Amino acid sequence: MAEEQKKIQFRGVVRSVQVRSDVWRYLLNNRTHSHKGYNVFAEGTADGEERFFSVAISEKQQQKLHLRIGDEFSGTAWTKLYPKREYADFYRAGSLKILTRGPEPDEEAYAPWTGEVEPLATYIERQCRMLDARRYKSKCFSCKWAAMANVTIEFDFGRSQRFRFESFCYGPKSCPLYTMGRPRAVPYKGMGSVYDEGWLDEDMTFHRDWDD
Repeated sequence: MAEEQKKIQFRGVVRSVQVRSDVWRYLLNNRTHSHKGYNVFAEGTADGEERFFSVAISEKQQQKLHLRIGDEFSGTAWTKLYPKREYADFYRAGSLKILTRGPEPDEEAYAPWTGEVEPLATYIERQCRMLDARRYKSKCFSCKWAAMANVTIEFDFGRSQRFRFESFCYGPKSCPLYTMGRPRAVPYKGMGSVYDEGWLDEDMTFHRDWDD
């Protein structure tokens, strides 16, 4: 169900920048990722309230600003139209400004990788694996290879869908922090659930070496 949107102003210090994607799931026959831009997570003020928040931005906006951890930025955005389908708090960001730059990122940082995020083409080419939700929140949140996706499950094909959020990792297979977590149920009307146990991850990342 759609909610009424309103335009807000925000200002905050960046704590993470992650690729933003939509995932379509249908049993175990399909897990399609569509990459739409980036989610910027920040601590500061949004709509006059001190809080931790996230703002969806486009690839062009990121290419212009080069947002990274520690930067203070401001702008305007809109509250989300479909809360069950959209992970970021705010969308349609505009009037974006860098107020102060944080420290230069350590591009050699290893696990988690905290340098500037890559172009969307890099994430599309690499593809990803499921990432344990607790690990995402604890050790991987600041990593440029971590992501929380908006997931649509085709529950009754062409008739009804279900929605949730899932964490994924685009990083090297050798990362010592990585763990897949529990298999993920993919429900379908009249047949309960099948479980994504990781073989889709193998199919999607077969082209990458262990350290890639």
